[in-house]
Amino acid sequence: MDKYIDAIKKRVCAICADSDEDGLCILTENEKCAVEIFLPRIISVVHVSANKENMDLLYLELKEKVCAECKAGMVSGNCYLRKDSNCSLDRYFSLIVDTIQRVDAGLAF
Repeated sequence: MDKYIDAIKKRVCAICADSDEDGLCILTENEKCAVEIFLPRIISVVHVSANKENMDLLYLELKEKVCAECKAGMVSGNCYLRKDSNCSLDRYFSLIVDTIQRVDAGLAF
């Protein structure tokens, strides 16, 4: 798991809108990063998905299996964080998936 966390910090956290100029998270104790909370589940979805090559289908699968567990989502499936572009998982989805796949391929960051 550490290799995924390190790679995500280097590639995603470093450019995240919720980080400072050094790439360190600036979210408060009351705020939580969806990527941080759900990283094990995100990795699992990427690893077991039959849709690895189709980002649109993988995105839908991720929403079904990860976003459904998020407290920001409502029963109707509408997410106020995603609606306001404040969900880090949604905002950096493609980069997160690419990072996981590159780690799996043994590529260093």
